[in-house]
Amino acid sequence: MADDGNSTPEYSRPGRGGGSGRRRKAPAPRSTGRRVLRGTVWTLGTALVLGGAGIGYLYYKLDGNLTGVNINAALGSDRPKNIDNGSMDILVLGSDSRAGKNAQYGKDEGTSRSDTAMIVHVYKGRQKASVVSIPRDTLVRRPACEKDGRTAPAERLAMFNSAYEVGGPACAVKTVESLTGIRMDHYLEVDFSGFKHLIDQLGGVDITTTQPIHDAKSHLDLAPGAHKLNGEQSLGLVRTRHGVGDGSDLGRIKLQQAFIKALMDQIKSVDLFSSPKKLYGLADTSTKALTTDSELASVNKLYGFSKSLKNIGSGDMRMVTLPVRYDPNNPNRVVPIESKARQVWRALRWDKPIPASATKGSAAEATSAGKVVQKS
Repeated sequence: MADDGNSTPEYSRPGRGGGSGRRRKAPAPRSTGRRVLRGTVWTLGTALVLGGAGIGYLYYKLDGNLTGVNINAALGSDRPKNIDNGSMDILVLGSDSRAGKNAQYGKDEGTSRSDTAMIVHVYKGRQKASVVSIPRDTLVRRPACEKDGRTAPAERLAMFNSAYEVGGPACAVKTVESLTGIRMDHYLEVDFSGFKHLIDQLGGVDITTTQPIHDAKSHLDLAPGAHKLNGEQSLGLVRTRHGVGDGSDLGRIKLQQAFIKALMDQIKSVDLFSSPKKLYGLADTSTKALTTDSELASVNKLYGFSKSLKNIGSGDMRMVTLPVRYDPNNPNRVVPIESKARQVWRALRWDKPIPASATKGSAAEATSAGKVVQKS
């Protein structure tokens, strides 16, 4: 499908490629704007979760910006076992609503999907983390979900990103827990409209490109070398598909993972206390763009949460994509490689590193797009 600004391209590449148990506490046309979400999910979450220590003293002013969702009440007891082994699992999701400021990225169709999903596993001791990206078009078993008094029946083969559309945050969490067998401790949802403003308030993000990136569809034109990307350029980078690799969406995920690491370093390098205006601007932008589970829905709780993760840097985080193969019945969809996916979920469930064998041979690992962008 062409990347024409009015629809989201599905997976495309030459040829075709083929979870379980646990944890701890309590096809419609799609707009170009949805493609932004993969890069925005982690950026605003990073500002609060991994860069939050510097803006904590202002949080008490910003409670009104946060939106909370009571996931525990919505899902009840029908969830994986709460295994308290000192680790923590967080579902980070992107909302693609076209309402309000997001209207510039596409038509408001009155509903939302989650085009981006990342499971962030923080290991015991809060010194390291693993991040597993779930491609939006992964075909999964979606459980029955309720929303606004209506029940969406279970589907044997549904696109992963449809869970949010039919049942909101609770259905997204329920689907992830069904897929992985891992109980999500927290939920973070990011609206991408604040992405550009966050980058600009940070003063840009420093990256180095190893080859030219020219993509008229995402309005990006970068020569090889060092760059300081402003907000608009950063949007272009996280949206680009044709400009790098084989043009697949899996390649774009790899590119965005590289950008996320650069952004994390940028946030940690900013001396927020040298500029009270910048400090407040970042906090205000971030909290307005964030929806959390009800256990984190206050700036005081969110600050404590972020402070507990302050020692995790980009070098302490391993980022992978769910092991998938192209669906033999539809090369525009992917399906989990079950034996490898089980290795991933088993490792996270028992707080172990994800083994290299779990991602070897996955279609997601075949792309070299992630090597195009490096930290400066």
